[in-house]
Amino acid sequence: MADKMTISTRGKLMPASPIRKLVPYADAAKSRGIKVYHLNIGQPDIETPAEMLAAYRNLDLKVIAYGPSGGRYDYIRALAGYYRKRGIEIEPADILVTTGGSEALLFVYQAICDPGDEIIIPEPFYTNYAGFAVITGIKIVPVTAKAEDGFALPSRTEFEAKITTRTRAILFSNPGNPTGVVYTRDEMEMLRRLAIDHNLYLIADEVYREFIYDKEVEHRSVMNLSGIEDRAILVDSVSKRYSACGARVGCIVTRNRKLTATTLKFGQARLCPPTVDQIAACAALEAPDSYFAEVREEYRQRRDLMCKALADMPGVICRKPMGAFYTVVKLPVEDAEKFTIFMLEDFNQNNETVMVAPAAGFYATPGAGKNEVRIAYVLNTGDLARAMEMLKQGLVAYQAKQA
Repeated sequence: MADKMTISTRGKLMPASPIRKLVPYADAAKSRGIKVYHLNIGQPDIETPAEMLAAYRNLDLKVIAYGPSGGRYDYIRALAGYYRKRGIEIEPADILVTTGGSEALLFVYQAICDPGDEIIIPEPFYTNYAGFAVITGIKIVPVTAKAEDGFALPSRTEFEAKITTRTRAILFSNPGNPTGVVYTRDEMEMLRRLAIDHNLYLIADEVYREFIYDKEVEHRSVMNLSGIEDRAILVDSVSKRYSACGARVGCIVTRNRKLTATTLKFGQARLCPPTVDQIAACAALEAPDSYFAEVREEYRQRRDLMCKALADMPGVICRKPMGAFYTVVKLPVEDAEKFTIFMLEDFNQNNETVMVAPAAGFYATPGAGKNEVRIAYVLNTGDLARAMEMLKQGLVAYQAKQA
């Protein structure tokens, strides 16, 4: 009799997170008394806005009840105002609130794709895009961007070579996770034309919209591209914007009402997004512009410190990221995952070490990114400077060991 107590094919195919899968090595290091500086995960140490924290503290509810499946109406109206202030003209009916940006992506995948359909994504990309594809039974088709080119978008020809009869959409993050790239006007125009010419949805993950550090760099939202009103989809989240990663509130924005109605059915199946976190997220929208100005300046200083330190490391390739708070760095090693484990198992300075995220897990192309890591510059400048020095010395020690 066949054993029915097996693991599903989907479960076997589900990739482990490159951000989190080496955490047991970090935990083991900590158990030995080693302090680990975490550059592997995008968990900011920036304080959550006081307005948001006050909403949690002052919560005055006798019952934490179900809310509407599409999100609380007061929050949706406030969100529409937030987007309008940033030059994105939408109506409350264009917004569906989700349990984090992760659920937003899952709903979009399920709403526009059948199992076996394809989504094209420039790689390296946020690793969970691939995990969500496994969950929904669709195929990620990568188009590779290169560190040497600052992770600029590949050419139109390279995109078109990947389009098949099963292609349903192009998905990208802007500003980019894990690369920090911000796409130019010409790059956005190319994506717009591809969506029109090949009848594709264009999905933009704009979670890091507020985090752009150079005056000459401008963020262009997918919602402001003309002629694709029926196929532009914006995925968003409060997690990084307000340094509130544990508040699981995101949203889908689209002017395609048929698509919104479809995603709402998925929302009804999971009942509603979290009531208390929506109340807090609504309060966060009252944070003054000075909050973001201060946060941007802090991250700009961290970015510049990190890039200067990396430039002083022989064999390291790093182009200065323009946005978000990540960069992908090419290291003078053959296997970045082995190097990361070495840093946690075999290396320390005064009982301190550093953890990064091997970048191979941010690629869908087999073998790509094997000598790269993602660095999240989410530590204060003092800790970040210390982490960079340990990374430099760790590379020297690792290369000596490999010689």
